[in-house]
Amino acid sequence: MRSLLSAALAAALALVAALTLLPAGGGGWAWGSPAVEAHWYLSGLDSRATVLQLLGNLLLLAPAAALAVVRLPALRSPAVLAVAAGTAGAAIEVLQWLLPLGRVVSPLDAFLNAVGALAAGLLVTALVGPGAPRPYGGITAARRG
Repeated sequence: MRSLLSAALAAALALVAALTLLPAGGGGWAWGSPAVEAHWYLSGLDSRATVLQLLGNLLLLAPAAALAVVRLPALRSPAVLAVAAGTAGAAIEVLQWLLPLGRVVSPLDAFLNAVGALAAGLLVTALVGPGAPRPYGGITAARRG
């Protein structure tokens, strides 16, 4: 069970890397002003492109967060999960800034990524329970003795 969860988590993170860290044009980067982007989102909710961008940012880290909460029970603590989600969202934007990918570096994207990851992680925690036993090769810690 642990191996399967680890492989699924690795695949989810690889997908995030492919979606966010592949070059998107020329080198360098551009700054995404949080105020300008927030206005774009709020004034464009009637636009399919805007809604897709918003949902994409909210859902980007959700599968990885859900798998991570199952695989790493320490993430079932809301405080720990919030820090991990925020760190993951910020790390994507920092890497987009550091690497010559031609991407827009956006603090608002980092925030939306973190909110989506936090929501997914909290949902999974509610489903499996914060104190659910950790899987060990198909045998739970509670049954191991």
